[in-house]
Amino acid sequence: MKIVLFTVLLIAAWPAAAQRDFLTADEADQIREAQDPNLRLKLYAGFARQRVELLRQLFAKEKAGRSAMIHDTLEDYTEIIDAIDTVVDDALKRKADVALGLQAVAETEKQLLETLKQFQAKPAKDLARYEFALSNAVDTTQESLELSLQDLGTRSTAVAAREQRERQEREAAMSTKELEEKRVQEKKETEQKKKVPTLRRKGEVVPPPK
Repeated sequence: MKIVLFTVLLIAAWPAAAQRDFLTADEADQIREAQDPNLRLKLYAGFARQRVELLRQLFAKEKAGRSAMIHDTLEDYTEIIDAIDTVVDDALKRKADVALGLQAVAETEKQLLETLKQFQAKPAKDLARYEFALSNAVDTTQESLELSLQDLGTRSTAVAAREQRERQEREAAMSTKELEEKRVQEKKETEQKKKVPTLRRKGEVVPPPK
């Protein structure tokens, strides 16, 4: 029933979706409220499943105007899969455990990948209008699934290496002055983290020993 309602609301809002986000307002709120990465991953997996269910309904019957909806739904779906990978990588950078979330994602992506390939196997008259988006959705899901099944230790190492490489590339593009300022700021942040927390109020002076 929830999927049917979601489909009705999404279709009704289509004309106003030119500047759309890949998530609905309600979905975006759910993501913001979900601070735990495992919960976020499960939410994104559910959103991806809803998009594929909508695609299933659109592909079931050829009618005028459906190609634009198929194209946009495929693009939104692909953005959701990309968001899943981003959540995982960010969590691994923070040494967070995402095993449970990844398990749910992998199971969902296996099913969705099979469904997307079924869509590809049944070309329609309007295929040319969304063929690239469909192919991109399949490739993105395949790549994400491979990452979801990867050993977490191996993926963590790869994420750290990529972050280091990107940081070096950014620094290489900086001027000497910008690089010096960056180093100073990093030093300040490191020193701030090392400071011992205190319960004293701001401006409170430590009384001299008696």
